[in-house]
Amino acid sequence: MKLTDLNTTKARIKALEKKIKPFTERAQQHDEDGSFPFENFNDLKDIGYPALTVPKEYGGLGISLSEMIRLQETLAKADGSTALSIGWHMGITKFLGEHHTWKKEKYQAFAKDVMETGALLNNAATEPATGSPTRGGKPETVAKKVGEKWVINGRKTFTTLAPILDYFVVSASINESDKVANFLIKRNRDGVKIDETWDSIAMRGSGSHDLVLTAVKVEDDDLVQYLTPGNKPAAGWLLHIPACYLGIARAAQEYAIEFATSYSPNSIEGTISDLPNVKQKIGEMELKAMQSQHFLYSVAKKWDESSNEIRQTMKPELGAVKLSVVNQAVEIVDLAMRIAGARSLSKQNPLQRYYRDVRAGLHNPPMDDMTIVQLATTSIARQKNSDR
Repeated sequence: MKLTDLNTTKARIKALEKKIKPFTERAQQHDEDGSFPFENFNDLKDIGYPALTVPKEYGGLGISLSEMIRLQETLAKADGSTALSIGWHMGITKFLGEHHTWKKEKYQAFAKDVMETGALLNNAATEPATGSPTRGGKPETVAKKVGEKWVINGRKTFTTLAPILDYFVVSASINESDKVANFLIKRNRDGVKIDETWDSIAMRGSGSHDLVLTAVKVEDDDLVQYLTPGNKPAAGWLLHIPACYLGIARAAQEYAIEFATSYSPNSIEGTISDLPNVKQKIGEMELKAMQSQHFLYSVAKKWDESSNEIRQTMKPELGAVKLSVVNQAVEIVDLAMRIAGARSLSKQNPLQRYYRDVRAGLHNPPMDDMTIVQLATTSIARQKNSDR
C-alpha cells in the first residue's frame, strides 16, 4: 500500500507507524556500527514516502507543511537519523516544486523519478572554509564553462544521505565572476565521489559524508538557479528540523514514563512514578513537549494558510520555533535521563542515543545566535514604528 493511495492524514500516519516499527530496533545497531540504514529508506520507498511532497501539478500528492512535519515527527520517534536525513529531501522537493525555482521541464523530470523510483535529493552547500551556508560565505567549489558544458570541482561537507542520494544540488562559484549558482548533479556522473568522513557521535546513521567533485561535467541546463549568498527567502520547510527533534524528545519522554511506572525498588511502596520528585520531572517534560507542539504546529498552520507575502515576514517566527523546540527537546531528554538514572548511560539504553542525537539540532540551521539577533531587530523595529 502506497501512502499516496490513502485519502487522509490520519490514515497516512497510521500506515507510516506500522511500516517503521522495525526502525527503532535497527537504530541501535546502526548507531553502534556507524552504518547507514539502507533498509529504512527501502521501506520508505516501498510506501511512496519520498513522493508525498511532490506538488499536485507535477502528479504528486502535494501534502501540506503541517502534515509533512507530523509525518517527520512520527518517523523521528522511531529513528532520528532517518527522519532528519529524509526530511531534507522532503522539504527541498516541496519548496522547489511550489516556488517553481527550476525550469518546469527540469523539475518535472526529477519529480517523475521520485514518484517512479523513490529517487532522493539533497543540497550540498557546506564547505570547510565557508562554514554554515546560512552565514553567506562564497563557495570555493568552482564551476567553469567549457564549450557547452559546465565543469565543476570542489568538496562539500555534511552531505546528509550521501550513501543513497540520486541527486545533489551543489552550490558553486562561477569561474572568473562574482556569481554563485546551484547545479543539479546526478550521482552517476563521472568524477562524483563520496569520501566517508562522517564520524560524529550524533546522528550516526545520517551518512553525512563529504561529496568530492573532480572535473564533473554537467549540461548547460543543469545550472538550475543563480544565488545571492546569505539572501534566502523564508523557508517553512525547514520546520522538518524541529519536528525531528520533538520526535526524539517524545521517544525519550515515553521511555522515561514507561520506566518510572514499572520500576519499583524495594525501598518504596509502588513505583517511582509515585514519588514527588519524579512526578515533578514527568510534569516538566510534558509541559515542555506541550509548549513545543503548540508552537511548532501553530506556525506551520499559519504558513499553510498564508499568502507568499505573509510567509516572507515569518522568518523570525520560523527561527524562533526551531530555537525553542530544539532547546526544549534537549531539556526533555535530560529530564528523561534524570528519571532513569545512571542506567540511562548504558550503551544498550536508547536514552544515551537520544541525548547525543538531540544535541545535533543545536547545529542545524538557523543558528540560535542569528535567530536571537533577528528577533531583537524585529522587536526594535516594531517599537520604533509604534512610536511614530
